[in-house]
Amino acid sequence: MKPFQKAAFIGIGLINGSLAKVLRRHGLAGEIVAASRRRETLDQALELGLCDSATTNPAEAVRGADLVVLGTPPAAMGAIAAAMAPGIGPDAIITDVGSVKAQIVRDVCPHLPDPSRFVPGHPVAGTEHSGPEAAFATLFEGRRCILTPIEDTDPLAVERIKTLWEKAGSAVDLMTPEHHDKILAITSHLPHLIAYTIVGTVADLEEQEQSEVFKYAAGGFTDFTRIAGSDPTMWRDVFLNNREAVLEMLGRFTEDLVALQRAIRWGEGETLFDLFTRTRAIRRGVVEAGQAYIRQPEDPLAPKP
Repeated sequence: MKPFQKAAFIGIGLINGSLAKVLRRHGLAGEIVAASRRRETLDQALELGLCDSATTNPAEAVRGADLVVLGTPPAAMGAIAAAMAPGIGPDAIITDVGSVKAQIVRDVCPHLPDPSRFVPGHPVAGTEHSGPEAAFATLFEGRRCILTPIEDTDPLAVERIKTLWEKAGSAVDLMTPEHHDKILAITSHLPHLIAYTIVGTVADLEEQEQSEVFKYAAGGFTDFTRIAGSDPTMWRDVFLNNREAVLEMLGRFTEDLVALQRAIRWGEGETLFDLFTRTRAIRRGVVEAGQAYIRQPEDPLAPKP
């Protein structure tokens, strides 16, 4: 693909940092600039070679950029769009990596000089780690990226961003922002909510019981703690800004949980067996689709064997 002359990353954590590494690896940007609220974050990004320059001023970061990638928590994106608007040039394509889409479209588009150049996106990839030091270039390989263009989005801009994510190793799907939020509510947001709740239950146990949980934690509980270790700011924003879809899926889950509770209470073994058989088949489908979580060897924070 034709390289971008200048790529501006607004926010430079796990996702944007990993995408910056992709641009570096494939020579897809002549210049990379990062913007963040914290100078310490920018110094770290510079030290790691994720960017050529860094600034705390979003408008300065995007000036002259033909690619702008928003990677801040979802609730901050509207204010960030307003702050960077004076520096956006007519050729700039703006995209984002947020986990919710309808809210980001509503918050960002009104501040852009040309909303048709905004291509909302969500790479469905990540780890429980955050910050520039967590970034690695193979994060997106074998994963999926969802783009949610609106009716007025420039098709050429969509194609450019689609090609970028394909270069990063992702399969790209297009859907509406609303459909994205409903699908992700069940595949990502609800599992995180359940994980936070289970680990929170452990936090409320007596000290002796809690230490025994840590001592005898098996794979299932360890998986929950991995999910519950994710960035609290981002997930707070996800739940608040996708509340309708999350509450709908949470309601369905609650009904299913009550039915399961009843089956255990009344010793309905056949009901339990049928449920576990169906869920086992779904797990196999996830694995066959290549979406089961695998710790990638390049992950700098992965446990050493």
